[in-house]
Amino acid sequence: QVQLVESGGGLVQAGGSLRLSCAASGRTFIRYAMAWFRQAPGKEREFLATLDWRGSSTFYADSVKGRFSISRDNAKNTLYLQMNSLKLEDTAVYYCAARAGTGYYTGGSEYRYWGQGTQVTVSA
Repeated sequence: QVQLVESGGGLVQAGGSLRLSCAASGRTFIRYAMAWFRQAPGKEREFLATLDWRGSSTFYADSVKGRFSISRDNAKNTLYLQMNSLKLEDTAVYYCAARAGTGYYTGGSEYRYWGQGTQVTVSA
């Protein structure tokens, strides 16, 4: 089992920045692909970014490419999402996800482990 706990969400003005963290425990963090998703009220879950277990390969959704950056620190068992130039439409609950594997994966159904989510609210 892998437990994931997100933190770092909050209220930020449009144009501002936030950094989300996702702390993993329960099993070795290494050799797990990780990703960030979000879900806004009334909308489906949306893939944002993913990276492989080394952190050397990444992939982003077009909606966040150039604004968000995913990274990981395997020594700290922690995944990050740096969010810059935030927009009103970035308001959502943000989730981290993990699965065993050496590649990266963009589909929500491909992930076995999920955190409880952290709220990000962007105000005008």
